[in-house]
Amino acid sequence: MAQREEGQNLEKVFTLSEANRLIPQLEEHLNAVKLGKAVLIRTKNEVKKASAKAQFGGGSFAGPPYITALEQISENLQVVQEMGVLVKDVDLGLCDFPYLLDGRIVYLCWKLGESEIRWWHEVSSGYRDRQPLEAK
Repeated sequence: MAQREEGQNLEKVFTLSEANRLIPQLEEHLNAVKLGKAVLIRTKNEVKKASAKAQFGGGSFAGPPYITALEQISENLQVVQEMGVLVKDVDLGLCDFPYLLDGRIVYLCWKLGESEIRWWHEVSSGYRDRQPLEAK
């Protein structure tokens, strides 16, 4: 198991090929999260009204889809987390993979819609500071 300089253990350090092989699974899970989030957005107001009237025994047709969407989001994000991948932004489908570069841990950076990983950034920075892998 690799260690960051700060001494924090990392569960998984990826090779570029290992990370790229996970892209089809990540696409599936992140798209499921986006679908679940869309349901939450669509049903939010109705669920809010039902919640405000809950003490009076009210319910809502939106309750079951809302709960199902929450479960869908949670389960899919958990699967991604168990892979060792860090989800940085659900809306963008932005993910980081711990990667050993020049003797230190950095993050390979991938965004939903990209066919392969072509970017990396320091652990202390983020998406805005990503650099092309070819430069290394």
